[in-house]
Order: sequence, then structure tokens, then C-alpha cells
Amino acid sequence: MKKLELKFLNEENKTVTISLDEPVEPADAGAVDAAMDEIIAQNAFFSSGGDLVSKKSARIVERNVFDIEI
Repeated sequence: MKKLELKFLNEENKTVTISLDEPVEPADAGAVDAAMDEIIAQNAFFSSGGDLVSKKSARIVERNVFDIEI
């Protein structure tokens, strides 16, 4: 399963991650950047360390899980 992780810094300068399942690929860097700006501008999310104040990074993460029969 793939996820788009949007990483922000909050008022305490701590990282806050918002994860979205099944992102569209290839990722449109401009659209991701604009969406992150809008999340900050709208104050759409709050963290325990305060408001989100700046962008840190964005990435697509793929996780593979394989069960082991025991």
C-alpha cells in the first residue's frame, strides 16, 4: 500500500505528518506544494504542539507486509 505523507512543522518546531492513502502517481509536486500551503493558510489541522506553521517535506511511502506462517 502506498501513502502520501505531508510533513509540517508546528509552533513547537516539531514534525506533524498527515498521511493520505492511495496517492495519484506520478505525484504533481506543484499541486502537493500548493495543497500544503493551503492547509497552513486555512489552519485546517491542529496538533498538540500548536498550529502548523511551515512545510517540511512530502513523500510517497510504500509498505509491503508479508505474513509468515508459524
